[in-house]
Amino acid sequence: MRLRSALLALAVLVTTASSTVAPAGATVAATQRSDDLPGIGTVLESGPLDRDLWIPKTTSRALKLTYVTTDAFGHKALSTGTVFLPKGEAPKGGWPVISWAHGTSGIGDACAPSRVGPALPQRDWAYLGTWMKQGYAIVASDYAGLGTPGMHAYLHNRSTAHNVVDMVKAARNLDLPATEKLSNKWVVIGQSQGGGGAVATSSYATEFGGKALDFRGGVGTGAPAYIELLVSLPGPGVPPVDVSPALTEYLAYILAGMRYVHPELHINSALTETGRKFVDMGEHACTNEFEKALEGTAIGDFFTKPLASLPGFVQAARDYLGMPETSFEKPVFMANGAVDTDVPMETTAAYVGVITANGADVTFRTYPTDHNGTMQASLVDSVPFVKALFAG
Repeated sequence: MRLRSALLALAVLVTTASSTVAPAGATVAATQRSDDLPGIGTVLESGPLDRDLWIPKTTSRALKLTYVTTDAFGHKALSTGTVFLPKGEAPKGGWPVISWAHGTSGIGDACAPSRVGPALPQRDWAYLGTWMKQGYAIVASDYAGLGTPGMHAYLHNRSTAHNVVDMVKAARNLDLPATEKLSNKWVVIGQSQGGGGAVATSSYATEFGGKALDFRGGVGTGAPAYIELLVSLPGPGVPPVDVSPALTEYLAYILAGMRYVHPELHINSALTETGRKFVDMGEHACTNEFEKALEGTAIGDFFTKPLASLPGFVQAARDYLGMPETSFEKPVFMANGAVDTDVPMETTAAYVGVITANGADVTFRTYPTDHNGTMQASLVDSVPFVKALFAG
C-alpha cells in the first residue's frame, strides 16, 4: 500500500511539473564493426524459424532474420527478429503489418525470443494469435544486443523505437513471393517493456521510418511511464523489504543496461556485494530464473549509498528511461490493469494526461485485472481500434 501511495504521489508530481533485400537462406557473419555495416533495415541473414516458436494455429510460415538497426549509443548495430505470415494469400498491397514489441525476457543473448520464444508463451501466443486471425502479418524485433553483439539496453526507449521501426524495414526487404508480400502500412503493438517501446515508437515512427513506411498508430499495454523518477529513489534500506521479485528484477536489468550505456556513472560504486552480484547476474539470467533467484531480496540490500547521490545519475536516468511527451502524429491506444503492481495505473494515467495536453490523440482504458491480464482484457477495445487505423 505504501508503494502504491508513493507511486501515486510521484504521478501527481509529474503531472504538475512536466512540460515537456536479402533472399531467404542468405548468411553473413554478425561480427562487423558498426562503421562497416550497410544501411539501416538491411537484412544480413534470413532463414526459417524453428517451428516450435511459431505462433500456434495461425502461422503459415515464419522466418528469423538478422538486420541492421541503431543501438543506444546512436550507432549502427545488429538485431535479430522474426516474421510471422498468416494463413491465406496476401491482399492487394500486401499483408498489413504489426510490429510487435515484446515484454521483459531478460537482457542476455539466451533470452532472445527468436531463440527461445516469449517468456510467457501462453499469454503472448494467445494474444498474438488474435491479431494474426485478423489478417495481419507480425514482425518482431528481439532488440539490439539481445542475441547480437553488445548488451541490450533495457528500457532505453529511443533505441527500442529504432529497433521496432527498422524491423518493419527489414521484413519488407525480404524477397517474399507475391502471396506473402508485406504492405507498407503498419502499426506498433507492445506489452510492458514493449508497451513503453510501442508508445515511444509512436512518437518516433515517422522520423525513423521515413516516407517509405505508412505508420498508422500504436497500442501499448502495461507501459512503464516515469520509471526514471522511481529508479532514482532507492538507496541503503530503501525500500527495506522485498516489494516483489519482478520489481527487483526490473531494477537490476535497468542498472545493468545503464552501467553499459553510461560507464561514467560508476554505478558499481553505489552497490553492495549483493547488489553487484544480482546486477551482474541480470546481464545473462532470463526473467523466469532471475525472478526465482531474487525471491526474498530487498532492493534496499543492493546499495551502499543512494543512487541519486551518484553525480549525473538523475539526468542520465531521465535521458535513458524517459518516454517522449510530444510528436505523436497518429492515434495511440494505452491500457493498464487497475490492480497492476508491476506498472501501476497511476503513473501511466499521469503520462497520458501529459501527452494528451501536448496534443496526442490518446485512447486510455483500464481493466479490472493485473499486469499480464491487461493484454487479453484490452482486445475488446484494441482490435477495433487497430482495424480503424488500417481503414483510415
